Amino acid sequence: MSADMHDVAMTPVLPGSEDAAGQQATLGVMGGGQLGRMFVHAAQRLGYFTAVLEPDAQSPAGQVSHHHIQTDYHDPAGLAQLAQLCQAITTEFENVPAQALQALALTRPVAPGAAVVGIAQNRIAEKALFTACADVSGVTCAPYAVIETLAQLQAVQDDRADLLPGILKTARLGYDGKGQVRVRTAVELAAAWAELGGAACVLEKLLPLTAECSVLVARGWDGQVVSFAPQRNVHVDGILAVTHAYEGNMPPALADRAREAAVSISQHLSYVGVLCVEFFVVADGSAHGGLVVNEMAPRPHNSGHYTLDACDVSQFDLQVRAMAGLPLPPPRHHSPAIMLNLLGEVWLDGNGGRREPDWPAVLSLPGTHLHLYGKVQARAGRKMGHLTITGPDVARVKTVARRAAGLLGLPGLDFI
Repeated sequence: MSADMHDVAMTPVLPGSEDAAGQQATLGVMGGGQLGRMFVHAAQRLGYFTAVLEPDAQSPAGQVSHHHIQTDYHDPAGLAQLAQLCQAITTEFENVPAQALQALALTRPVAPGAAVVGIAQNRIAEKALFTACADVSGVTCAPYAVIETLAQLQAVQDDRADLLPGILKTARLGYDGKGQVRVRTAVELAAAWAELGGAACVLEKLLPLTAECSVLVARGWDGQVVSFAPQRNVHVDGILAVTHAYEGNMPPALADRAREAAVSISQHLSYVGVLCVEFFVVADGSAHGGLVVNEMAPRPHNSGHYTLDACDVSQFDLQVRAMAGLPLPPPRHHSPAIMLNLLGEVWLDGNGGRREPDWPAVLSLPGTHLHLYGKVQARAGRKMGHLTITGPDVARVKTVARRAAGLLGLPGLDFI
C-alpha cells in the first residue's frame, strides 16, 4: 500500500508555458538552502520561473529565485501566496513541516507528498517502512528497538542485550551526526537517553561497517523510475566529506542490490520526485547479505552533487522534471568523479579569524568544478560548497582530488 497520497491531479507543467491568467509557468520550493538553490538553477535553465518560501532573508535559494516569500513554513498567508504563484511545489529538506505540504497539496501538486516526508522525519516510522519493504527490496535495516518510555528503556536493558554496543538516535531532527550517542552498556544507554532529554529514540545495533553508499532514484507521477549508480561515501565526524562516483567504487553485486532496493522502496511509497536511500556495507555478510539500509532523504542529496558535472542529467534536473510531469531520461554517467564537501573550516584559520582559500591553485587543477552556495558567514561544520573533480579515468581523478584536498586542508585524504 502506498505511503503517500496526492490530492491534486497532475497535468504536466511545460517549460515556458503560461497559465490561463497569462502567468509564466512557476515551480515552487519549500526551503531556501543550497539544495533549493541548485533546484532553482535547474528549473530556470528549462525556462521556468521559481518561487522560494524561506524565512531567512539571505538564503542561498532566495538570492537567485524570481520570487522569495520570506515567511515561516507554517504561515497560512505565505503558503497561500506560494500556491497562488506556482503550478507545482517541492521541498528541499525533509524537516519542512509535513502539515504545510499537506495544506499546499489541497490546491497544487506537491512532490514528494506530506505522507512520505513525514516518514522521513521520524526514524521510528522510517525503520518500520524499511522492515515492511524488506521482503520486496531484499534489504532490511540494522536490528533496532524503539525507546519512547521508561518501560521501553527497561525492556531493552533487560531483554535486548544483543543491541549493545549500539547507537541511540533521536527519532526526529537528527542530521549530520547530531542527536546520536554511541553506547556500550545498559548504564550508558540510560545516561544517553537522559542526555537526549528522554526524547523518542531508536537504539540501533552497531554493525561492523566496511563502507557507506547511497542511491539516487527519480520517480514520476506516472510511475516511471530512473536511477543513478550507487555512490560510495566517506563521513568525518558524522558529516559527508568525500563521495566516490565511478564504476568499480564498490563490488558490482552489492551495487546492483542497493540500486534495486532503492527503486523498490520508491515504488512501495508511490514516490514522486528525487529520493536518496543510504546504505551501510557490513562485514558480516552472512547475517545481512553485506548490505543494510540506513535512512532515506525525500529530496536531492549532498552525495549526489557530483551529478551536476559528471552526468548528462543531474539530480536537480530530474527533480524538476519529476515534479513538473515531464519525461525522465535515464541519466548517463559520462565521467569518473570525486566530490569533496567544503565546510566552514576551509575559511577559518583556527584562531577565530577568516582566511581565503587558494582558489587560483585549486582551479588550475584539471577537471575541478567549484560550487559555492552563497552563504555569507562561514562556521565550523557549515556546508559552504563542494568541489567536484572529473577526469578521463579514476586514477587521474584521485590524483587531482588529493592535491585539491591538500590545498584546502580538508580531512579524509586517506579515503581518496
